[in-house]
Amino acid sequence: MKTSFSNQKKFLKHLRKGNTLAYTYLVDLYYEKLCDYASNLARDDFKSEDIVQNVIVRMWQQREKLNSNISIKNYLYKSVYNEFVDQYRKTIAVTALEKKYIEGLDAILDENDDDETNRLIALVEKEIEQLPTKCKETFLLNKKEGLTYVEIAEFQNVSVNTVEKQMGKAFAIIRKKMKEKIHSVLFLLFGYKQTF
Repeated sequence: MKTSFSNQKKFLKHLRKGNTLAYTYLVDLYYEKLCDYASNLARDDFKSEDIVQNVIVRMWQQREKLNSNISIKNYLYKSVYNEFVDQYRKTIAVTALEKKYIEGLDAILDENDDDETNRLIALVEKEIEQLPTKCKETFLLNKKEGLTYVEIAEFQNVSVNTVEKQMGKAFAIIRKKMKEKIHSVLFLLFGYKQTF
């Protein structure tokens, strides 16, 4: 198999055409090396495997866009680095968001007794139930099931932009009733879920 793909340009041509043997060759040749590289960046074996799998799957999905003049090795290593940076930034953002939610949650619990908190939760649940059907489905898939906007778009066979609009609409409707307390109450109801 190696001799079939010894020429870089021919190898890329086979990859771009969707040749599964070329894909298998790529995985056999680079997967472990990329995992070692990602592990040095992430300091976490499980996270490093996720990073490499994301890169290889994304490359395969976008294989037709591969430039025939690139070095596949450089492309993969750079992609792993970029994926690590993206995940790191998301982790930092998540940590900041969690801190904000926890502070908001503490505030709402401090200023309200149990009856008031239960009343607010019941109010949000009622508003969620009264959302338009598609809007409600989108909102619950994201907040209750933890699906990302991309996953919801694929599930509903719509664009990510449509999902964003539905989520914006849901928040606008609920926010009218809840004012600034919406995020804290949603956190109480659904917990924190990363939904980028």
